[in-house]
Amino acid sequence: MPLHPQAEALRARRASSGAPPLYTLTLAEARAADLADIRAAAGAPEPVASVEEFTVPGPGGDLALRLHRPAADGEPPVLLYLFGGGWTLGSLDTGDAICRRLTNAVGCATVSVGYRLAPEHPFPAALHDCRVAVHWLAAHAKSLGLDPARLAVGGDSAGGNLTAALTLLLRDEGGPAVRHQLLVYPNTDHGADTPSLREHDDPLLFNRRSAAWYWGHYLADQADGADPYASPLRAPSLAGLPPATVITAEYDPLRDEGEQYAEALRAAGVPVGARRYEGVPHGFFAMTGVLDAAAEAQRYAAERLREALR
Repeated sequence: MPLHPQAEALRARRASSGAPPLYTLTLAEARAADLADIRAAAGAPEPVASVEEFTVPGPGGDLALRLHRPAADGEPPVLLYLFGGGWTLGSLDTGDAICRRLTNAVGCATVSVGYRLAPEHPFPAALHDCRVAVHWLAAHAKSLGLDPARLAVGGDSAGGNLTAALTLLLRDEGGPAVRHQLLVYPNTDHGADTPSLREHDDPLLFNRRSAAWYWGHYLADQADGADPYASPLRAPSLAGLPPATVITAEYDPLRDEGEQYAEALRAAGVPVGARRYEGVPHGFFAMTGVLDAAAEAQRYAAERLREALR
């Protein structure tokens, strides 16, 4: 179907603003522009019961975490959320609006991770930071008043890639146990040559050149793209992974590899709920201030998480 009218209006505003594609900017410019765009499209941030920030020892120094608490009695379940940004852009603020909405809708605590960014810290630095975060969270959940037995991991875009890679890593290393994985338009294959990747080249939207730019920063050696922890679709087996929710967007170069990953999970015996949102581009999940589909997708994700974390 054509772009949804709300998405078309967003594209038109970008065209009239004259804003250049992020992949034409310096890293500092792209990081600032990306955060500004996300904040502008997210709408007013929802209040949560409390927000706490702290650091834990990480493999590259102090690792920042942000904890959003729900208004709930007892020990709530926990969602570890990994922000998007092509492993190159992003911060704890990037996914803050998503974390707030999921915290309220699921009734869970949400912990976001300020993992190290590429190209300063290429693969597998971000994944190793996320591994430290999940181990720390599992070990300290009780002292934080959270339920370590009800833990989920999720993320969008590169955060979806890191989520898939992290659950693979935790399976291979023997835990901690994860109840569910939320994969929102994830990168799953560095070597992808799919119809959606070839088709989507609109400079006003996330496109195949955007994806290549991010991969170019993330991988210090392009041969690392064959590593299943960089390209989860290349894992020899996906058996034994947590049940998954996979969300994709029609106007997204990553659409097909996300849907291929959902099918590969199913073929490996992993329960999967998958949903494609028509007429919207990559990044839509964060745009609750301008796209109705974003709120719908977040509601779907929350329903799936709520059921998994009962």
